Amino acid sequence: MRMLVFPALLALCLAPIGKGVASEQVFSPDKGLDVTQSFEAQRKLLVQALNDGETYSEISPADLQTVNTSLARMSQLLDGVQDVAQLRGAARVELFNEQEQINTLLTRAHDDSRMICRREKPTGSNRPTNTCMTVAQRRRARDGAQDTMRYHPRAQERAETR
Repeated sequence: MRMLVFPALLALCLAPIGKGVASEQVFSPDKGLDVTQSFEAQRKLLVQALNDGETYSEISPADLQTVNTSLARMSQLLDGVQDVAQLRGAARVELFNEQEQINTLLTRAHDDSRMICRREKPTGSNRPTNTCMTVAQRRRARDGAQDTMRYHPRAQERAETR
């Protein structure tokens, strides 16, 4: 019995160590880009997330171009450098600004790409259905409805008389 318990305890003790090292190198949409970690590994994962069609589905083409340009600039700044601490004044500030620009755009796109499902009864029916839309799609639908009511007064008058 002791021979079975000792290897199991040893495996449990060593598991978090290996897990922590691997998780530091991974890009996470919630965490953002972090240049203190391996930049190339994060860049590879970020490009995959941009191309998967789900994680950043609501990123605009202009923002995508800005992210790609900033990634290229960061690669250029980090070329031949082992650690960010080796960069001097202006280069370090430029790297930080590029990182912040990427994280801002990606955070907004990731939040807008979140899917929300609601159980709703369509007008004229008593049978509820599931309606799934991204946050950005819901915002566009709400803004469209408000614009319709704002710029078409007859529709508003009809709604008020009911």
